[in-house]
Amino acid sequence: MTFKEALSSSVGRKLVMALSGIFLILFLVVHAGINACIWAMDGGVMFNKAAHFMGSTVLIRILEVGLFVFFFVHIIQGLQLEAYNRSKRGTSYAVDYGNRGSKWYSRSMGLLGTIILIFLIVHWVHFWIPSRFTGTPMTMIDGKEHHDMFVLMQETFKHLWVVILYVLACISLCYHLMHGFQSAFRTIGVHNKRYNALLTT
Repeated sequence: MTFKEALSSSVGRKLVMALSGIFLILFLVVHAGINACIWAMDGGVMFNKAAHFMGSTVLIRILEVGLFVFFFVHIIQGLQLEAYNRSKRGTSYAVDYGNRGSKWYSRSMGLLGTIILIFLIVHWVHFWIPSRFTGTPMTMIDGKEHHDMFVLMQETFKHLWVVILYVLACISLCYHLMHGFQSAFRTIGVHNKRYNALLTT
């Protein structure tokens, strides 16, 4: 079996999904940490500093390219796995281990992923594209000009539909991770009674 054939197999696709998913989870932790700065009660200074650091550091900008690659790979592999699973559902099995006792969200990863993808596109339009290309409000911090992402965030969330979409996306992401996190580690071989409780917490 060639490397290409291995990656295109069901196991190979799941492995790619797992590895790309773990990378995206690490990014999510960092992103959530930066977003937590909005609660610093300092008028957005800490949040804008953190956003400026992420947007102006060369290494992080390079990693950003990798992030988009992993997003693309994760989405494509997810769509392919969803199509593959749909094609197999018409096949009879003596015992359907895949569905017996499974949670609704583990059977709805395609739907949850689609909601998250729509949210990501809207999120990029609201924040990433303005900060990189179309421009944002500016502010002075420590004598240096920064993108005022805090003001942009306040203006964006004045719209009710945006708030509803973000809440729906966060709920979808929560359920997506509840299944995806433990599934990813099982795929790469981390499946032990000592760790299973931690991975499902």
